[in-house]
Amino acid sequence: MEMDEVYRQSLLFDFYGDLLTQRQRAVYEDAVFMDCSLSEVAAKYGISRQGVHDMLRRTKAALEKYEETLGLVDHFLNIKHRAEKILARTDDPEVKLLAEEILKEL
Repeated sequence: MEMDEVYRQSLLFDFYGDLLTQRQRAVYEDAVFMDCSLSEVAAKYGISRQGVHDMLRRTKAALEKYEETLGLVDHFLNIKHRAEKILARTDDPEVKLLAEEILKEL
């Protein structure tokens, strides 16, 4: 998985992970963030490699559907980008401070 894709999956999981079942979260974390193989995840949870693959596919689809419906990640990235642009383009210390505060809160 490319770094941009890992970052996107991480953001989707951060925003919508609580909407997944506990088992989906655990399998997804092991496979995506802990970089465990399908075989390792299958052995850990007592399911087949195909079962892990299917669960990951369904979980990714669910996370994408939540984003399509709610748009929280895109909104977050838009605000972050705009605050970074303000920070880069201003010399005003007050404006810099406000932009930095916004970025910290995100």
